Amino acid sequence: MSQNLARGVAFFMLGLAKKILLANPCGKIADVAFDAGSITTLDSWFGCIAYAFQIYFDFSGYSDMAIGLGRMFGFRFPENFRWPYVAASVTAFWRRWHISLSTWFRDYLYIPLGGNRVSPARRYFNLVTVFFLCGLWHGAGLTFVLWGALQGGAMVFAGLWSRHVRPLPALLGWAATFTFFATTLVIFRSPSLGYAFDYLATMLSFRGGLPAGADDAAPVWQVAAGIAGLFALEGIEFYLQRPAFLYVLRRMDGPLLRGLFIGLALLLVLLPSYNVNPFIYFRF
Repeated sequence: MSQNLARGVAFFMLGLAKKILLANPCGKIADVAFDAGSITTLDSWFGCIAYAFQIYFDFSGYSDMAIGLGRMFGFRFPENFRWPYVAASVTAFWRRWHISLSTWFRDYLYIPLGGNRVSPARRYFNLVTVFFLCGLWHGAGLTFVLWGALQGGAMVFAGLWSRHVRPLPALLGWAATFTFFATTLVIFRSPSLGYAFDYLATMLSFRGGLPAGADDAAPVWQVAAGIAGLFALEGIEFYLQRPAFLYVLRRMDGPLLRGLFIGLALLLVLLPSYNVNPFIYFRF
């Protein structure tokens, strides 16, 4: 029981830290960029990438907190994010991103439509249909519909590419995948298609100047700390799921559990001093 409790508290602390220390500061940067009346190209890219990290830390933090609470009471929930931002293809990305949702759509929509057992043309149609409905699931707005359709189109493109063209080098594939997903999140984040197209036009306009608004929201050291935090927290999450953590629990059962509770108490004490935004997932 104490092992489940300790691991549950550790996961809950990890998720809370992602939300407070990383998602909210990234969200502040994104809000400054997206809410500004006129920004430079650097501003727009800064806001786009900040939102990509905000939505990841927010979603995965929420999932980690749910996994932790479940583990405290003896329930085992599977991981929901598996390092999606290191994926080198769109197909691999969607195997790692929001696994519970993508698995649900696979089992209850894609497979009943025929899955991979049909002709290639029908399979691609099924993929576009699934992601179109995935976008509609997030909201009835045209921005969500277009975002979902783009994800489905990218999956079709990836399937055709893998059939007829040699795979890209891993680094180039990663850069293309992350850039595509982060760019489409502009549409996901925008209040309307017109706003999204204007923002994307700014990203591609090569308008000069230093990123004034985004710099006001976060100094360079804070951005660097956020990127370092991504790898540090993901490494901790990976470790918490390994048998080695159970070995530590058996050796330091009582002291480790007390330390985790002290750490959780400190996070909760510090919570009021942060400008904590609601979880993005609460909107869906």
